[in-house]
Amino acid sequence: MVNTQEAPVWLVTGCSTGFGRSIAAHLLDEGFRVVVTARKTEQVEELAARDNAFAAPLDVTSQDSVTEAVRRAEEHFGRIDVVVNNAGIGYFAAVEETAPETVDRLFDVNFHGTARVIHAVLPGMRARRSGTIVNLTSIGGLVGHPAVGYYCAAKFAVEGLSESLRHEVMPLGITVMTVEPSAFRTDWAGSAQETQEPIADYDATAGAARRAYHDSVGKQAGDPDRAARALLTAVTAPEPPHHLLLGADAYDLATAQLKARAREFEAWERVTRSADFPAGE
Repeated sequence: MVNTQEAPVWLVTGCSTGFGRSIAAHLLDEGFRVVVTARKTEQVEELAARDNAFAAPLDVTSQDSVTEAVRRAEEHFGRIDVVVNNAGIGYFAAVEETAPETVDRLFDVNFHGTARVIHAVLPGMRARRSGTIVNLTSIGGLVGHPAVGYYCAAKFAVEGLSESLRHEVMPLGITVMTVEPSAFRTDWAGSAQETQEPIADYDATAGAARRAYHDSVGKQAGDPDRAARALLTAVTAPEPPHHLLLGADAYDLATAQLKARAREFEAWERVTRSADFPAGE
Protein backbone atom coordinates (compact mmCIF):
# COMPACT_ATOMS: atom_id res chain seq x y z
CA MET A 1 0.00 0.00 0.00
CA VAL A 2 1.25 3.48 -0.89
CA ASN A 3 1.60 6.44 1.47
CA THR A 4 -1.74 8.21 1.07
CA GLN A 5 -0.33 11.67 1.78
CA GLU A 6 2.07 11.38 -1.15
CA ALA A 7 0.09 8.95 -3.28
CA PRO A 8 -0.48 9.57 -6.99
CA VAL A 9 -3.85 11.05 -7.88
CA TRP A 10 -6.16 9.06 -10.13
CA LEU A 11 -9.30 10.35 -11.83
CA VAL A 12 -11.73 7.60 -12.86
CA THR A 13 -14.80 8.27 -14.99
CA GLY A 14 -18.05 6.33 -14.65
CA CYS A 15 -17.65 5.13 -11.06
CA SER A 16 -21.30 4.48 -10.27
CA THR A 17 -21.20 0.84 -11.43
CA GLY A 18 -19.11 -1.85 -13.09
CA PHE A 19 -15.47 -1.39 -13.98
CA GLY A 20 -15.31 2.20 -12.78
CA ARG A 21 -16.60 1.35 -9.33
CA SER A 22 -14.27 -1.66 -8.98
CA ILE A 23 -11.26 0.35 -10.15
CA ALA A 24 -11.98 3.27 -7.81
CA ALA A 25 -12.60 1.00 -4.84
CA HIS A 26 -9.38 -0.96 -5.38
CA LEU A 27 -7.31 2.20 -5.78
CA LEU A 28 -8.75 3.61 -2.56
CA ASP A 29 -8.03 0.33 -0.76
CA GLU A 30 -4.41 0.56 -1.93
CA GLY A 31 -4.05 4.08 -0.55
CA PHE A 32 -4.13 6.08 -3.77
CA ARG A 33 -5.93 9.39 -3.89
CA VAL A 34 -8.90 9.06 -6.22
CA VAL A 35 -11.22 11.51 -7.91
CA VAL A 36 -14.43 9.49 -8.00
CA THR A 37 -16.76 10.73 -10.71
CA ALA A 38 -20.32 10.00 -11.81
CA ARG A 39 -23.10 11.95 -13.41
CA LYS A 40 -24.92 11.80 -10.04
CA THR A 41 -22.50 11.85 -7.14
CA GLU A 42 -25.09 10.38 -4.76
CA GLN A 43 -24.45 7.10 -6.60
CA VAL A 44 -20.85 7.08 -5.32
CA GLU A 45 -21.42 8.33 -1.77
CA GLU A 46 -19.91 5.19 -0.23
CA LEU A 47 -16.69 5.63 -2.18
CA ALA A 48 -16.64 9.40 -1.67
CA ALA A 49 -16.78 8.95 2.11
CA ARG A 50 -13.25 7.56 2.11
CA ASP A 51 -10.53 9.91 3.39
CA ASN A 52 -8.49 9.60 0.20
CA ALA A 53 -11.44 10.19 -2.14
CA PHE A 54 -12.86 13.31 -3.74
CA ALA A 55 -16.20 13.13 -5.53
CA ALA A 56 -16.91 15.26 -8.57
CA PRO A 57 -19.98 15.25 -10.81
CA LEU A 58 -18.97 14.44 -14.36
CA ASP A 59 -21.00 14.01 -17.52
CA VAL A 60 -18.57 13.17 -20.31
CA THR A 61 -21.05 14.43 -22.93
CA SER A 62 -20.75 17.97 -21.56
CA GLN A 63 -17.55 19.95 -22.15
CA ASP A 64 -18.44 22.31 -19.28
CA SER A 65 -18.93 19.37 -16.92
CA VAL A 66 -15.61 17.79 -17.91
CA THR A 67 -13.71 21.08 -17.60
CA GLU A 68 -15.21 21.80 -14.19
CA ALA A 69 -14.57 18.29 -12.83
CA VAL A 70 -10.90 18.42 -13.84
CA ARG A 71 -10.56 21.95 -12.43
CA ARG A 72 -12.04 20.91 -9.09
CA ALA A 73 -9.90 17.77 -8.96
CA GLU A 74 -6.68 19.70 -9.60
CA GLU A 75 -7.71 22.34 -7.08
CA HIS A 76 -8.42 19.70 -4.42
CA PHE A 77 -5.41 17.39 -4.91
CA GLY A 78 -3.03 19.72 -6.76
CA ARG A 79 -2.69 17.50 -9.82
CA ILE A 80 -3.97 14.48 -11.72
CA ASP A 81 -1.39 11.76 -12.31
CA VAL A 82 -3.53 9.08 -13.93
CA VAL A 83 -6.85 9.36 -15.71
CA VAL A 84 -8.95 6.27 -16.44
CA ASN A 85 -11.50 6.86 -19.18
CA ASN A 86 -14.03 4.20 -18.32
CA ALA A 87 -17.43 5.81 -18.91
CA GLY A 88 -19.29 4.21 -21.78
CA ILE A 89 -22.58 2.81 -23.05
CA GLY A 90 -23.60 -0.08 -25.28
CA TYR A 91 -26.32 -0.63 -27.86
CA PHE A 92 -27.43 -3.86 -29.53
CA ALA A 93 -28.47 -3.69 -33.17
CA ALA A 94 -27.27 -4.60 -36.62
CA VAL A 95 -25.59 -1.72 -38.43
CA GLU A 96 -28.62 -1.22 -40.68
CA GLU A 97 -30.94 -1.34 -37.64
CA THR A 98 -29.13 1.51 -35.88
CA ALA A 99 -30.71 4.96 -36.17
CA PRO A 100 -28.46 7.99 -36.83
CA GLU A 101 -29.36 9.59 -33.51
CA THR A 102 -28.27 6.41 -31.72
CA VAL A 103 -24.97 6.45 -33.57
CA ASP A 104 -24.44 10.05 -32.48
CA ARG A 105 -25.15 9.14 -28.86
CA LEU A 106 -22.78 6.17 -28.91
CA PHE A 107 -19.95 8.28 -30.31
CA ASP A 108 -20.70 11.21 -28.03
CA VAL A 109 -20.25 9.07 -24.92
CA ASN A 110 -17.74 6.43 -26.01
CA PHE A 111 -15.45 8.47 -28.26
CA HIS A 112 -16.02 12.20 -27.81
CA GLY A 113 -16.45 11.77 -24.04
CA THR A 114 -13.04 10.13 -23.83
CA ALA A 115 -11.53 12.85 -26.03
CA ARG A 116 -13.03 15.62 -23.88
CA VAL A 117 -11.40 14.22 -20.75
CA ILE A 118 -8.07 13.78 -22.53
CA HIS A 119 -8.11 17.40 -23.68
CA ALA A 120 -8.93 18.58 -20.15
CA VAL A 121 -6.11 16.71 -18.36
CA LEU A 122 -3.33 17.16 -20.91
CA PRO A 123 -2.33 20.75 -20.01
CA GLY A 124 -1.53 19.77 -16.42
CA MET A 125 0.29 16.62 -17.46
CA ARG A 126 2.34 18.51 -20.06
CA ALA A 127 3.28 21.14 -17.50
CA ARG A 128 4.53 18.44 -15.10
CA ARG A 129 6.07 16.33 -17.89
CA SER A 130 4.40 13.26 -16.40
CA GLY A 131 1.10 11.43 -16.40
CA THR A 132 -0.75 8.38 -17.60
CA ILE A 133 -3.88 8.23 -19.74
CA VAL A 134 -5.73 4.91 -19.61
CA ASN A 135 -8.51 4.46 -22.16
CA LEU A 136 -10.82 1.51 -21.62
CA THR A 137 -11.94 0.35 -25.03
CA SER A 138 -13.02 -3.27 -25.44
CA ILE A 139 -12.03 -6.40 -27.28
CA GLY A 140 -14.63 -4.85 -29.58
CA GLY A 141 -12.08 -2.12 -30.23
CA LEU A 142 -9.81 -4.70 -31.85
CA VAL A 143 -12.26 -7.28 -33.22
CA GLY A 144 -15.68 -6.48 -34.69
CA HIS A 145 -18.75 -8.41 -33.52
CA PRO A 146 -22.36 -8.62 -34.77
CA ALA A 147 -25.04 -6.45 -33.10
CA VAL A 148 -22.51 -3.95 -31.74
CA GLY A 149 -21.16 -2.46 -34.95
CA TYR A 150 -21.31 1.20 -33.93
CA TYR A 151 -20.15 0.44 -30.40
CA CYS A 152 -17.14 -1.32 -31.93
CA ALA A 153 -16.66 1.58 -34.35
CA ALA A 154 -16.45 4.04 -31.45
CA LYS A 155 -14.01 1.79 -29.58
CA PHE A 156 -11.88 1.31 -32.72
CA ALA A 157 -11.83 5.12 -32.95
CA VAL A 158 -10.54 5.40 -29.38
CA GLU A 159 -7.83 2.87 -30.23
CA GLY A 160 -6.73 4.99 -33.20
CA LEU A 161 -6.82 8.21 -31.21
CA SER A 162 -4.78 6.60 -28.44
CA GLU A 163 -2.19 5.32 -30.90
CA SER A 164 -1.63 8.77 -32.38
CA LEU A 165 -1.71 10.46 -28.99
CA ARG A 166 0.92 8.07 -27.68
CA HIS A 167 3.38 9.19 -30.36
CA GLU A 168 2.69 12.85 -29.57
CA VAL A 169 2.98 12.77 -25.78
CA MET A 170 5.56 10.07 -25.13
CA PRO A 171 8.44 12.59 -25.56
CA LEU A 172 6.69 14.74 -22.93
CA GLY A 173 6.79 12.00 -20.29
CA ILE A 174 3.14 10.99 -20.69
CA THR A 175 2.06 7.37 -21.10
CA VAL A 176 -1.01 6.23 -23.05
CA MET A 177 -2.50 2.78 -22.51
CA THR A 178 -5.58 1.14 -23.98
CA VAL A 179 -7.35 -1.60 -22.04
CA GLU A 180 -9.38 -4.18 -23.96
CA PRO A 181 -11.67 -6.31 -21.76
CA SER A 182 -13.76 -9.20 -22.96
CA ALA A 183 -17.09 -10.00 -21.23
CA PHE A 184 -17.14 -9.15 -17.51
CA ARG A 185 -19.84 -9.39 -14.86
CA THR A 186 -20.89 -5.76 -14.98
CA ASP A 187 -24.28 -4.32 -15.85
CA TRP A 188 -23.10 -3.26 -19.33
CA ALA A 189 -25.01 -5.94 -21.25
CA GLY A 190 -28.04 -5.76 -18.97
CA SER A 191 -28.36 -1.99 -19.20
CA ALA A 192 -27.61 -1.61 -22.92
CA GLN A 193 -30.55 -0.55 -25.05
CA GLU A 194 -31.33 -2.27 -28.34
CA THR A 195 -33.22 -1.79 -31.56
CA GLN A 196 -37.01 -1.90 -31.35
CA GLU A 197 -37.32 -2.50 -35.09
CA PRO A 198 -35.27 -5.62 -35.87
CA ILE A 199 -34.88 -6.70 -39.50
CA ALA A 200 -35.65 -10.38 -40.06
CA ASP A 201 -32.69 -10.88 -42.40
CA TYR A 202 -30.32 -10.21 -39.50
CA ASP A 203 -31.97 -12.52 -36.97
CA ALA A 204 -29.36 -15.25 -37.43
CA THR A 205 -26.47 -12.84 -36.92
CA ALA A 206 -27.23 -9.65 -34.99
CA GLY A 207 -30.43 -11.09 -33.52
CA ALA A 208 -28.67 -14.18 -32.21
CA ALA A 209 -25.88 -12.03 -30.81
CA ARG A 210 -28.35 -9.76 -28.99
CA ARG A 211 -29.98 -12.75 -27.35
CA ALA A 212 -26.60 -14.17 -26.38
CA TYR A 213 -25.52 -10.88 -24.80
CA HIS A 214 -28.65 -10.79 -22.65
CA ASP A 215 -28.38 -14.46 -21.73
CA SER A 216 -24.78 -13.94 -20.61
CA VAL A 217 -25.64 -11.44 -17.86
CA GLY A 218 -24.36 -12.74 -14.54
CA LYS A 219 -22.48 -15.58 -16.22
CA GLN A 220 -19.61 -13.71 -17.89
CA ALA A 221 -16.15 -15.10 -17.15
CA GLY A 222 -14.57 -11.78 -16.22
CA ASP A 223 -14.36 -10.51 -12.63
CA PRO A 224 -14.31 -6.66 -12.40
CA ASP A 225 -12.45 -6.71 -9.09
CA ARG A 226 -9.67 -8.89 -10.48
CA ALA A 227 -9.60 -6.66 -13.56
CA ALA A 228 -9.06 -3.63 -11.31
CA ARG A 229 -6.05 -5.32 -9.73
CA ALA A 230 -4.67 -6.25 -13.14
CA LEU A 231 -5.05 -2.69 -14.39
CA LEU A 232 -3.19 -1.27 -11.39
CA THR A 233 -0.40 -3.81 -11.89
CA ALA A 234 -0.02 -2.74 -15.53
CA VAL A 235 -0.15 1.02 -14.93
CA THR A 236 2.43 0.90 -12.12
CA ALA A 237 4.79 -1.49 -13.93
CA PRO A 238 8.31 -0.18 -14.75
CA GLU A 239 7.43 -0.54 -18.45
CA PRO A 240 3.63 -0.34 -18.81
CA PRO A 241 2.12 -2.04 -21.85
CA HIS A 242 0.59 0.02 -24.63
CA HIS A 243 -2.28 -2.46 -24.77
CA LEU A 244 -3.68 -4.50 -21.88
CA LEU A 245 -6.05 -7.34 -22.74
CA LEU A 246 -8.30 -8.36 -19.86
CA GLY A 247 -9.84 -11.80 -19.78
CA ALA A 248 -8.99 -15.09 -21.46
CA ASP A 249 -11.52 -14.48 -24.23
CA ALA A 250 -9.93 -11.11 -25.00
CA TYR A 251 -6.52 -12.74 -25.31
CA ASP A 252 -7.78 -15.58 -27.49
CA LEU A 253 -9.82 -13.34 -29.81
CA ALA A 254 -7.09 -10.71 -30.18
CA THR A 255 -4.31 -13.16 -30.91
CA ALA A 256 -6.49 -15.10 -33.37
CA GLN A 257 -7.25 -11.83 -35.15
CA LEU A 258 -3.56 -10.98 -35.39
CA LYS A 259 -2.71 -14.38 -36.85
CA ALA A 260 -5.58 -14.25 -39.36
CA ARG A 261 -4.56 -10.79 -40.55
CA ALA A 262 -0.93 -11.81 -40.88
CA ARG A 263 -1.95 -14.77 -43.05
CA GLU A 264 -4.12 -12.57 -45.26
CA PHE A 265 -1.47 -9.86 -45.58
CA GLU A 266 1.13 -12.43 -46.58
CA ALA A 267 -1.23 -14.09 -49.09
CA TRP A 268 -1.83 -10.75 -50.80
CA GLU A 269 1.68 -9.33 -50.43
CA ARG A 270 2.44 -9.42 -54.18
CA VAL A 271 -0.74 -7.50 -55.07
CA THR A 272 -0.14 -5.07 -52.23
CA ARG A 273 3.40 -4.24 -53.36
CA SER A 274 2.31 -3.94 -56.99
CA ALA A 275 0.45 -0.71 -56.18
CA ASP A 276 3.73 1.26 -55.80
CA PHE A 277 5.71 2.89 -58.60
CA PRO A 278 8.52 0.57 -59.71
CA ALA A 279 11.80 1.17 -57.88
CA GLY A 280 13.66 4.20 -59.24
CA GLU A 281 10.66 5.85 -60.89
